[in-house]
Amino acid sequence: MNLPATVETIPLRTDADGVIRVGGTRVTLDTVVAAFEQGATAEEITEAYDVLKLADVYSVLGYYLRNRTELDDYLRRRDEERARIQAFWEAKFNPVGLRERLLARRKAQK
Repeated sequence: MNLPATVETIPLRTDADGVIRVGGTRVTLDTVVAAFEQGATAEEITEAYDVLKLADVYSVLGYYLRNRTELDDYLRRRDEERARIQAFWEAKFNPVGLRERLLARRKAQK
């Protein structure tokens, strides 16, 4: 049996902010890879993110495994950016005691 050779595109796109997203969804490559690295199967990932298609998740994971060096560099930069942004907002809005302040505010409104 001869199967026709087809070229399939990887369902990844880069948005205006430079974030790689899966297919036409808002789910990031970071999210899919992190779930996979934590031991989730493609099926479990699609259960957790029901906007994803199983075939797309398999395709993305295959692409990640074949291009791990380049994508790990991208993921490292994303982690660094995430940490920088988190530090900025935590410095601006100190989260220490936040729960207590919110509970006190709720109690005062009653």
